[in-house]
Amino acid sequence: MDTLMTLASESPVVIFSKDTCCISYSIEILIRGFGANPTVYKIDELPNGKKVERALLEMACKPSTPTTFIGTELVGGSNEVISLNIRGKLKDLLIKANAIWI
Repeated sequence: MDTLMTLASESPVVIFSKDTCCISYSIEILIRGFGANPTVYKIDELPNGKKVERALLEMACKPSTPTTFIGTELVGGSNEVISLNIRGKLKDLLIKANAIWI
């Protein structure tokens, strides 16, 4: 869990992904569309990827990818990120986390 939180705090927006997850790419493109530059960790390429994936699952992130943190806060998976966008709240979260400026 400590490793996960350390990685999640290294950038205003962090996405945990896998090479085989096309939805992760869609979430990344959505966030980049606001002008943010998320840090993307492909857990299947990390040396401690299994440990990170277990920590994500323990945080109730099912499936484990994509999982998005904004401002070190767990936003959740693709459904949560897309829901925030539809409700017009994703941009506000990005601004609050200093991931984008207006």
